[in-house]
Amino acid sequence: MAGAELSALEVEAIDLFVAATRLLGVPRSIGEIYGLLFMAAEPMTFDQLVSRLRISKGSVSQGLKALRAFGAVRVSYVPGDRRDHYRAETDLKSLVSGFINGQVVPHLENGQGRLGRLRVLAEGLGEGLAPEQRGRLEKLEYWHHRARTLAPLAGKLLDLP
Repeated sequence: MAGAELSALEVEAIDLFVAATRLLGVPRSIGEIYGLLFMAAEPMTFDQLVSRLRISKGSVSQGLKALRAFGAVRVSYVPGDRRDHYRAETDLKSLVSGFINGQVVPHLENGQGRLGRLRVLAEGLGEGLAPEQRGRLEKLEYWHHRARTLAPLAGKLLDLP
């Protein structure tokens, strides 16, 4: 089943979101799916996404799963159709909050444990720990503390008028 060609508007939007996903280090297909859904006038089905983007079902499935976890895509009800239809979330606060809660916070929580293990290893070295290494460990702890402080503020900044 061949999908309709992408319009120039859709291509540009997709390209914009693909560039953003590169910056965030997530798969290209996530940017492609979100870009197409962002410009879609109506919610789209899984099969429509596969057909229009000409990417694999596996890529669309994984991309939709990630986008739903970020809160960037939601399922919409279409009367008379039992299939799931997907619509892009376009509220910036919801997008940032979803990304922070789905990606940044878990990474920071994991980082807390890793920093604890680094501290134990450094303490085990005692005098064998070079001053430069001690300074770098303190820098890592500072960076982590700043990130944990700033992550929640990013969402709050979006409340500004």
